[in-house]
Amino acid sequence: MTPAIRLGPLVFPTELAVLIAAAAIGLLAGRLLDRRPGPTRPADISTVLWRALIAGLVVARLGFVWQYRDHFMEDPVKFLDLRDGGWSGMLGLAAAWIYGLGAMVRRAAPRPAVLGALLLASLAWFGGGRLLAPSSVAPPALATLSLEQLDGAPSTLAAFHGKPTVINLWASWCPPCRREMPAFAGAQAANPDVNFVFLNQGEAAPEIRRYLDEHAPGLQNVLRDPASEASRKMSNRGLPATLFLDAGGRLVDLRVGELSAATLAQRLEAVRATPVGK
Repeated sequence: MTPAIRLGPLVFPTELAVLIAAAAIGLLAGRLLDRRPGPTRPADISTVLWRALIAGLVVARLGFVWQYRDHFMEDPVKFLDLRDGGWSGMLGLAAAWIYGLGAMVRRAAPRPAVLGALLLASLAWFGGGRLLAPSSVAPPALATLSLEQLDGAPSTLAAFHGKPTVINLWASWCPPCRREMPAFAGAQAANPDVNFVFLNQGEAAPEIRRYLDEHAPGLQNVLRDPASEASRKMSNRGLPATLFLDAGGRLVDLRVGELSAATLAQRLEAVRATPVGK
């Protein structure tokens, strides 16, 4: 499954679409399974399920913020910026179930409708996550990319095998690319055991140099993808996009959209924990 959905000029991460689909399935299932006559319903099933969803999302975000609280200490307001995709999914799912089960006791919510809705929504979320999981083999699209160094010399990504590798697809005209660049620069300096490659999409070398000189002079491993092949093949032209590969060159994760220092740290932990070849 593609990691991003394009609707005209807009690109949405597929993981967001899966969450919306799971919520819609749960709400529809709850309505269909609630067979009580309208006037006798002491608790509206849609209200219960919406509140369960909100509780799940709030707890998922707070759980993530607490786990990576060191990254939020300097600017706590950043925890409100949901664009970074930072969530603790299992905590959120547990919170939604706890709220739903509590509603059956406190508000006499219909047991078959609540249980059925939560179960179907959970299965849709898990199933969508499995479909989104990257292939366990090295992406062939990466091996065929025609890349250049900023001096015009040809280059390939094969030089970065042997260590976990993070490949950031970016462009200087892309606002979220610019916002996340300081987090990547800091992570590159703090994690010498990980390769960081910054693969510019479609811009000329002088333009790239001007941007780096002004905003990220210490950035290493900056390459050009003149034809923007990587974003076309890997992220449906969505920028920014970040690929996380294990030491064997196998894709572990792919994020379309902005990353913060906290969400980058979360994904670095995951790529480090992945056994090579698994």
